[in-house]
Amino acid sequence: MGLADSPAGDQALPMKSGTQSIEQYYRYCPDAPQIHISDSVCFGRQRVAYPPCKDCQFNYANQDRQPGMEFFDLLPAKRREESPSMMDTLFKAYDVRAKYPEPLNEAAAWSIGNATAQFLRASLQGVERSSPEANTLVVGCDMRRSSPSLRGGFIAGARAAGANVIDIGMIDTSQIVFGVNHFHAGGGVQVTASHNPAEYNGFKICGKKGRPVGQETGLQEICRIASKVARHETSECGSLRQEDLSESYKEFVRGYLKPTRPLTIAVDASNGMAGRWFPILFNDVEAFEVIKINFKHDGTFVHEPNPLVDANLEQTREAVLEHKADFGVCFDGDADRLMVVDEKGRIVRCDLLTAVLAGYFLRSQPGGTVVFDLRSSRAVREMIEEAGGTPRRERVGHAFMKQAMAESDAVFGGELSGHFYFADNWYCDSGMLAFVHLVNLINQHQEPLSKILKPARRYAASGERNFENEKKDETIEALGRLYSSAEVDHLDGITVQEADWWFNVRKSNTEPLLRLNLEAKTKKAMQKHLAEVAQHLGKPVAH
Repeated sequence: MGLADSPAGDQALPMKSGTQSIEQYYRYCPDAPQIHISDSVCFGRQRVAYPPCKDCQFNYANQDRQPGMEFFDLLPAKRREESPSMMDTLFKAYDVRAKYPEPLNEAAAWSIGNATAQFLRASLQGVERSSPEANTLVVGCDMRRSSPSLRGGFIAGARAAGANVIDIGMIDTSQIVFGVNHFHAGGGVQVTASHNPAEYNGFKICGKKGRPVGQETGLQEICRIASKVARHETSECGSLRQEDLSESYKEFVRGYLKPTRPLTIAVDASNGMAGRWFPILFNDVEAFEVIKINFKHDGTFVHEPNPLVDANLEQTREAVLEHKADFGVCFDGDADRLMVVDEKGRIVRCDLLTAVLAGYFLRSQPGGTVVFDLRSSRAVREMIEEAGGTPRRERVGHAFMKQAMAESDAVFGGELSGHFYFADNWYCDSGMLAFVHLVNLINQHQEPLSKILKPARRYAASGERNFENEKKDETIEALGRLYSSAEVDHLDGITVQEADWWFNVRKSNTEPLLRLNLEAKTKKAMQKHLAEVAQHLGKPVAH
């Protein structure tokens, strides 16, 4: 049956004029001609480049416009042209992230929600398949202005795939892992763009027990499914309920805070989720005098919610010095990580903090494993060994860190990016728990933070440097040949170890950039070797 033979003929019903009855359906997909579908389903599949659409007689791109195609007039021409690759642009190495409303919007959120539910439910085995808990997703969101509507789209898509949903509201990202384990759910999703500017948003996805879903552990499959499914009505859908975890989450986090001496602490919430949750968790700690900075959380930012940028720590540093605070912390937008400033107003490198916190954890768990990312100072490995622990060096990225934590049953882990991982948090990261253990560390030593960190300040580091480079793989191969006489490994990019200095060069996942970290025994040696290596990497850029 062709278009001219359709039951509706020239009177085929445009989408915008009402809902078709089943009797009026005449379209069908080439791979299922026995199943007639509505105009809206047909147009939706074309919009997300459903594979059978390519050679279909009903495809808008293959024919003169027919009655009912007015829907496509509502789509920007650019979006119509680029729709086949649109979903691919949303998926990154560790999460989904893009600008709102283009290319990320509520329609895309529905497809991603549906695909996520399909993927997580397909991974269930045995009796889990019939378990209501295992077929449940826990969903939360941050304070971005687009988050509520994207959350709604995602939830609708997940429910259409048969998943039950527990909406736990506006939360810090680490609370998703808590919620998944609290409810014994099959997975969880946080709507957030983390440290990115206000116009961005996205989804962080985890599976059972909060296990990360990254590019190599499911995101590629979710992207594949999402690119093929358009919003559609279903006769049955999963349940939805709201839950408030504030009391149980507070009990969980505060359970790790030991008795503390009076402390003055500058806290920059970066206009993010720490602005909501830090007061809920810690306002009644009488020993804390908190200097609050940027606690308003309405989706606007005084500074970008990225504490890795030194300029974004200026308010914290100034507050520490002005109020003679014991230390300061600056959270990122979704509060799953933080940066620290000591009592002298100096920014504390997170690898050095990992080194001293390793000793703190190993005192109570001697011989335990501590995981650190390969950009970290040699001091980290040395101090773990000095404390009687087992060091484990790992690739950069939360998915790799969490996997390494679980595999080695590690007591603690830390990344240069400000993510800290805890065995008691299902091997996942938490900004709030990092704050708690930092307070415990300071109380344990009974001395200023700068003195606690002094033993870790053994080497001179370059900090992460970025270089524009369109030939990233070729450059890394050339570095291997150039430094072939040194100890070389390719765990993540290339790491070259010399007796008194070392460096690592990694590729950016999303940009034509190489990232360099270099360390030497002295500042003079560091600067010399930095100049030596940098000349091979491309154009230096501030990033």
